[in-house]
Amino acid sequence: MGLDALVPLAVTVAIFLLLVDLMHRCPLPLPGLGNLLHVDFQNTPYCFDQLRHRFGDVFSLQLAWTPVVVLNGLAAVREALVTCGEDTADRPPAPIYQVLGIGPRSQGVFLAHYGPAWREQRRFSVSTLRNLGLGKKSLEQWVTEEAACLCAAFADHSGRPFRPNGLLNKAATNVIASLTCGRRFEYDDPRFLRLLDLVEEGLKEETGFLYEVLNTVPILLRIPGVAGKVLHSQKAFLTQLDELLTEHRMTWDPAQPPRDLTDAFLAEMEKAKGNPESSFNDENLRIVVADLFSAGMVTTSTTLAWGLLLMILHPDVQRRVQQEIDDVIGQVRRPEMGDQARMPYTTAVIHEVQRFGDIVPLNVPHMTSRDIEVQGFLIPKVGLGHFVKPEAFLPFSAGRRACLGEPLARMELFLFFTCLLHRFSFSVPTGQPRPSHSRVVGFLVTPPHYELCAVPR
Repeated sequence: MGLDALVPLAVTVAIFLLLVDLMHRCPLPLPGLGNLLHVDFQNTPYCFDQLRHRFGDVFSLQLAWTPVVVLNGLAAVREALVTCGEDTADRPPAPIYQVLGIGPRSQGVFLAHYGPAWREQRRFSVSTLRNLGLGKKSLEQWVTEEAACLCAAFADHSGRPFRPNGLLNKAATNVIASLTCGRRFEYDDPRFLRLLDLVEEGLKEETGFLYEVLNTVPILLRIPGVAGKVLHSQKAFLTQLDELLTEHRMTWDPAQPPRDLTDAFLAEMEKAKGNPESSFNDENLRIVVADLFSAGMVTTSTTLAWGLLLMILHPDVQRRVQQEIDDVIGQVRRPEMGDQARMPYTTAVIHEVQRFGDIVPLNVPHMTSRDIEVQGFLIPKVGLGHFVKPEAFLPFSAGRRACLGEPLARMELFLFFTCLLHRFSFSVPTGQPRPSHSRVVGFLVTPPHYELCAVPR
């Protein structure tokens, strides 16, 4: 065989070996679409888990022309979020949010580019929440009083079957409303109910093929009305929030200490007048409050919904938790955070609920700001990364983008959970089938709709 004949053969073999190598690292993309048809956006965690079995802990996808790297397992996630934390703390652009008025000067704390504005808002949010009582007795009293209101609402059902999700949403949202707006809502307040509905509907809008396509192919956003239709509930939620903030401004007194996060933000806006570089402006106020409002509501209430479901499915665990509550707290006083250190079983159960529920199995996307290497794989600058939660316990993420409300969430979960099990025994309603603990997958992983009976102890 001559040299001229060997060259094409060598090229063919090289191309074949390259394709085989690529197929071991990622599903073969289709022209124009990439791997869009390989991803089940209605159940992305399961889809990614299947791809993980085929391609390993680190694999890549091509969503149209946007490259995505998916990381699985504790080692890969820690290496990316902690070891390379400075280089993976950015967020990818989300063009679809332009329809909500989220721009360069108003990105809040969750979607913001990792730069001076994000650092300014992150420091402000953490320090303000701390000043308002995060980790202190004053905030614990707010949560404990809200837990009492929640228990009273459960007691109103007099042991009859009901769905707990709505009441859990109201209690968690009132804690956030107290921190951000200095007020709580009655559980039957029509405006409050509308606000809760819009938050839930808004989360559903962020899950689905059309949402991903519009972000991936932003030229489609030029079609009149398309983005507005996809984000209809989120636009309505921001309108409701604007009304609350307008009312709040009318009662703000700059000469008085801040009552809540909104007061503190308005004070910073006064200081920043004339500084075009400041992130303290009207547009960012609504986004920061919206971020805290929506994130603080759904994460805690969804975890509690999982907790109560698991208690009625495992009554032996429920009885053991209640025995520990009785031994440590007794029947007279309310639970306190100081009790947690003496309640290892209850604490372990709450952690197991978080592990089992795994309510955000795909972290919020990160973006690399420079080339990094994870588990021996090169991830180039501006590669998107969806970080899949491992079995290791990282419910609040890790690194620079770790949840800023983690201390509040831990307090709420302990106090709400122990207060509920302190007051009630939960069971499957008589005559109803044992509920499933199957997972309803969206942006959050929620338990299926279920009813329970809450019988006073």
